Amino acid sequence: MGWWNPLTSWTLGFSLMTFLWVTSAREPRDSVRQVDITCPWPEVHRHARSYHHLEGDVRWRRLYSSNHFFLRIGGDGKVEGSRRKESLNSIVEIRSVQVGTVAIRSIHSGFYLAMNRKGKIYGTKAYSPNCKFKERIEENGYNTYASFHWHHEGRPMFLSLNSKGLPRRGTKTRWQHLSTHFLPMLVS
Repeated sequence: MGWWNPLTSWTLGFSLMTFLWVTSAREPRDSVRQVDITCPWPEVHRHARSYHHLEGDVRWRRLYSSNHFFLRIGGDGKVEGSRRKESLNSIVEIRSVQVGTVAIRSIHSGFYLAMNRKGKIYGTKAYSPNCKFKERIEENGYNTYASFHWHHEGRPMFLSLNSKGLPRRGTKTRWQHLSTHFLPMLVS
């Protein structure tokens, strides 16, 4: 019985458990992580996740700007702000066309919200790439809508209403401007 020592038995068991844990935690050889060699410290690149279940999501809302206007798209395609909540043209359908990208269409008039290359906001009956907007929830709880297709001098161009309720050109907008912040209000 002199060959059995409780301390040796415990050390051997611990070593065996550690070995099994380390070898089971290793990644298979075919899934080697990519490392950016230009970076002074190695970073692991993460794979983009797929959120296809969010595509096609439809919401009916009134877009209320932080300067107290409801966005409306009239029967003639004119985009403007209205102080009246009851305006039928202020009810819009916000449809997710890609993850984080939406198309906005007036329920009553049927016009899509669009922005052209010069940053002009307008309404159009035909859906086109000009109708895509990147929707982002800002820290203050409001949403911003930037043109998916167009940029100005490398900066995004945002949907914005000025203090008179008229659309501002996207070339003059920044995400920090309160005029670009909209609150999607439930339709009641």
